[in-house]
Amino acid sequence: MNDTITADYRHLQQELHRNPDYGIASLEFAPLVAGLIEDARIESLSDYGAGKMNLLKGLQQARSAPREYFPYDPAFPEYGAPQPADLVCCIDVLEHVEPELLGNVIAELASITRHYGFFTIHLGPADKSLADGRNAHLIQQPTSWWLPRLCRYFDILELQMHRTLGAGFWVLVRRAESASPSRPD
Repeated sequence: MNDTITADYRHLQQELHRNPDYGIASLEFAPLVAGLIEDARIESLSDYGAGKMNLLKGLQQARSAPREYFPYDPAFPEYGAPQPADLVCCIDVLEHVEPELLGNVIAELASITRHYGFFTIHLGPADKSLADGRNAHLIQQPTSWWLPRLCRYFDILELQMHRTLGAGFWVLVRRAESASPSRPD
């Protein structure tokens, strides 16, 4: 698989994760993910960009944790590599990706998605900044910019604008039969 993060940016993300208020968006979405787990009888979940594993905490509170939970976050190397799962969640992550590596990240998401993906994307600036002064949301683009990139690998099953994200949306996707994970954008 191609690179999904540079060493310098990994270090900046590790610094930002020291902030206790960074990486908490998944708590807001845990009830929605819990419903997906119940409705689709999800056995395994890959939490891509897991941060401090707040999604798992929220799912445990909702008593809907899947049988298998696989966290992945390049800022937490102890989690290991991304793992395939029935449901892949990528919550408040894609807008943080280095723009030149976004295609590689979406291809990697497709490669580990067995059945469904649940992705949230914020469209505007973050309230937080990186240590180098850049806004924490490296990509600030409208929905119309994001959809072609996602549709290269996924079929959109549901899309909803969401006020929790400020200006943002979430999608429920299924990996497209014609997906070509070896050819990133």
